[in-house]
Parts: sequence; structure tokens; C-alpha cells
Amino acid sequence: MTTNRTFTMIKPDAVENGHIGGILNMISEAGFKIVSLKLTQLTISDAQAFYAVHAARPFFGELVEFMTRGPIVAAILEKDNAVDAFRTLIGATNPADAADGTIRKRYAASIGENAVHGSDSDENAAIESAFHFSGREQF
Repeated sequence: MTTNRTFTMIKPDAVENGHIGGILNMISEAGFKIVSLKLTQLTISDAQAFYAVHAARPFFGELVEFMTRGPIVAAILEKDNAVDAFRTLIGATNPADAADGTIRKRYAASIGENAVHGSDSDENAAIESAFHFSGREQF
């Protein structure tokens, strides 16, 4: 079953490079409603828990280090078929492979520093949203 909500993070590289406004503008122009939003910073244990699915992969340590090096912007977005629509908007993980007009084509520097995270399923969108936002922070 598809839902109308997804989760995203603007990652430390995009925050550091001053792209919060540009990315949020692209999200808004694509018809997403921002229903929850905050600037925060992941602790090492937060990042390890959030990316636990990748714990056995060789890049896990680098991923945790990258995601904790500075603030992120966490957001819950709403739109019909939100997960698929947002995955299309962000583009391929490798910005070199991302389609023109996508967030990663415009703002990502590399596969590792790819500007944004987007949930890959409705189930993960709900889990990731609850990880970052309490019930009273979700509107």
C-alpha cells in the first residue's frame, strides 16, 4: 500500500554548502507539503542506529562519520505516492547518473556526499519519521 508521506534528510554536505533553501525550494516546487521540519545533529549512536542496516558493509564507519560531522535537516513530506515521487525528485545515488533537474544532479558532489536521503519504502518512511520526530512534532 502506498502512502502520502515520506522522510528526507538534507545531509551535512548540503547543509555545509548552504543548500538548505535551494533543496527545500525544489521540494516545494515539486508539490510536496512539508509537514515536519527541524535542524538537528546526529550523535554517533543515532547515526549507527539509523544506518544499522548497513552495519556489516565496509563503508559503515565512513557513513557514520560523515552523517555526524555537522547538522542535518530532517523533514516529513506529504504528497500522493510520496516515496516514489520523492525518489524520482532526488535522483540516482551517484550524481553523475542522476537525471537533470534532480536534487542530486544539482547539489550532490559524489556518491558518498549525495546531499539528501530519501526513504526507499512506505514502511521505512514511517520508521525513519518516527526516529527523528516525536508524535507531537508530526503534523
